[in-house]
Amino acid sequence: MGTATAGMHTRDNSSVTARLEKQLLVWIARRLPNAVHSDHLSALGLGSMAVAGLAFAAFRVSPVWAATGVIVALIANWFGDSLDGTVARVRQQQRPRYGFYVDHIIDVAGTAMLLTGLACSGLMQPLVAAAVLVGYLLVSSESYLATHAAGVFRMSFLGFGPTELRLLLIAGAIRAAITPLVTPFGLATVRLFDLGGVIAVAGLVMAFVVSSARNTRALYIAEPMPARVPVVASASDRMPRLVNESRTA
Repeated sequence: MGTATAGMHTRDNSSVTARLEKQLLVWIARRLPNAVHSDHLSALGLGSMAVAGLAFAAFRVSPVWAATGVIVALIANWFGDSLDGTVARVRQQQRPRYGFYVDHIIDVAGTAMLLTGLACSGLMQPLVAAAVLVGYLLVSSESYLATHAAGVFRMSFLGFGPTELRLLLIAGAIRAAITPLVTPFGLATVRLFDLGGVIAVAGLVMAFVVSSARNTRALYIAEPMPARVPVVASASDRMPRLVNESRTA
């Protein structure tokens, strides 16, 4: 994208809570004090993810207080991360390229901090946490490339978006404070967050494959292969041949 068009794209959020969430965010944005602007909210979104990571790491010390910290931090993250763009739009203070870049840098950094905390919590194997992070980065990279090439930024997959994932993490933290173990289908006992991590990796890989195939097909149709144009030798290309012919004459 050039400087004139970068950041200009359509946002596609078809998650379960998207419609209700949008109405709530606009309602809050219109009542927020003028002293609070989108940069403050973006900073809150990043800082709260760092706190969420630390709170998960604290599960080794006090599961109940750690779960409380996770819940508060994720609610604060929803408030900051979801509201910063809404405030800019409601107040007609959009900065498309700046907002897009900063928002997703914060998402990547925040997710890395959250998963680092989970890897240190004893609730999830570090290898599983690393696999979730790799899957997240794959999906994020594909999404950012699709935004650049196709002009559509998809924020959800099969009804799941950032808000649904926060709600799942909150539910998982509450359950882990009671017991970190589950026995799915009466089979072997495993850690809840290990099971959730494996499911998350499978979902992320599926989202990456499906989105990559869909966007590749759409771009292939939008840009069909041009007809082959016959290559005509230029005068400079013919020069060596003419020189050789003159020498042999």
